[in-house]
Amino acid sequence: MNFLNNNLAKSLLRLRMVENEISKRYSYQEMRCPVHLSIGQEAAAVGVCNNLKIKDQVYSTHRCHSHYLAKGGNLQSMISEIYGKKSGCCGGRGGSMHLMDISVGMMLSLPIVASVIPIAVGAAMSKKINKSKNVVVVFFGDAAVEEGVFHESANFASLHNLPILFVCENNRYSCFTDVSERQPSEDLTRLARSHNIESIKMNGNDVIKVFNQSKKIIKKIKKYSKPFFLQLDTYRYVEHCGPDNDDHLNYRNKNEVKKMAK
Repeated sequence: MNFLNNNLAKSLLRLRMVENEISKRYSYQEMRCPVHLSIGQEAAAVGVCNNLKIKDQVYSTHRCHSHYLAKGGNLQSMISEIYGKKSGCCGGRGGSMHLMDISVGMMLSLPIVASVIPIAVGAAMSKKINKSKNVVVVFFGDAAVEEGVFHESANFASLHNLPILFVCENNRYSCFTDVSERQPSEDLTRLARSHNIESIKMNGNDVIKVFNQSKKIIKKIKKYSKPFFLQLDTYRYVEHCGPDNDDHLNYRNKNEVKKMAK
């Protein structure tokens, strides 16, 4: 257990150090692409991805650095991509929001909200057709469940019993709008249940609990080939898009920010 805890802590620290350095160097104007940092949300990616095999696939959204690195994506290729270099993981053409390393099962990330979800469902359908024992994991934010394609995808995955884990990283804010202003309930698992998909809502900042819970879930998906929805409540410490703090805009309560930082 100590070895496991040390490994998870090392992964968390690595992600935080990488993104802190990106934040520090962004002002040099050499990274000519938007960046959506995962600072504060690392436990979700680390906890889930540490239970995945190489052939298990990950699909991600615009806030994808943590998923890419936690799945084992090449760091140098990621940094090169952000700098627009030919040696980047997408040849320098995609930037921060388009990361992929197929060699480790990090399949792709897309910036349009919820757009990656049906692609991941299609991949899960392929896994089932080919009788693969691997699982597909798709990460997305809380705002993605407000898009129609999420419900179409969830319905399809449930109907066909696909081996996919929907991971909703609920950081509460869609840009500057709190989830309480967008949803009648902050329990988003109710949306999964409406499609007859088993679900759990939990603290997404406790990496040990995320690891242990997702381990059980992934094992169950592989055994029974049924979708699962995991809501991980978390928090981003920096602005929605960019390397800095934007709390001067006063869209977040100062006491809330202090509480979550603690």
